[in-house]
Amino acid sequence: MTDGGCRCGELRFRVSGKPLMTMACHCTGCQQMTASAFSLSSLYPDSAFEVVAGDPVIGGLHGAARHYFCGHCLSWAFTRPEGMDDFVNVRSMLLEGAADYRPFIETFTLEKLPWAATGAAHSFERFPSPDAIVPLMAIFAD
Repeated sequence: MTDGGCRCGELRFRVSGKPLMTMACHCTGCQQMTASAFSLSSLYPDSAFEVVAGDPVIGGLHGAARHYFCGHCLSWAFTRPEGMDDFVNVRSMLLEGAADYRPFIETFTLEKLPWAATGAAHSFERFPSPDAIVPLMAIFAD
């Protein structure tokens, strides 16, 4: 079990096991929501994630990709990606031991800032196709 939480500590969550994959996203939406060059996240099965304190609120564009934030400090905590209801994308930097969650893939490199570097092993101009995700998770698991 690994605990995580927002900056103020009101929102706390827990993940079990290792992530299925870690990633950095360079899309302009993630750049704007993080006020940084990219977002970092770790993909977990929904069954391996639980909110243990606080009430997350939906933020971002309030669209099909549901981005959840702490209702008090507004830290972006996790996302339930559109069309991937069985998964949760947890913001890696909010997990204990955040340094261990180096991004394995980077997405939306078409929108990547020219000076941004992640050290990810695999890069994609957009988001990888669903057919590519399962093999990537298998490689990451090794």
